[in-house]
Amino acid sequence: MANEFFRAYGGDVAITISPRGQSIMEVFMDGEKIFDKKAEGIYPDLGRVRKMKELITARIARADMAIAADN
Repeated sequence: MANEFFRAYGGDVAITISPRGQSIMEVFMDGEKIFDKKAEGIYPDLGRVRKMKELITARIARADMAIAADN
C-alpha cells in the first residue's frame, strides 16, 4: 500500500510506517484517520487503496489551489 502511494505522489506526500504489533494498521492524512484495519476488519484491498488515493489526490489539489490563490 505504501508503495502505491509513493508511486502515485512521490515527494508530494510524507509516509511513515510505524510497526505497532497486534495487527494494527492505520492510515492518516493530515491527522485524519482514513483507514483503520481494526475498525474495518480487513486489510485494504486494491479498491480500498484506490479510494484512499482519491482522497489524497483531492486533498493535494485543494492545497495546490489554495497556494495558487495566495500568490
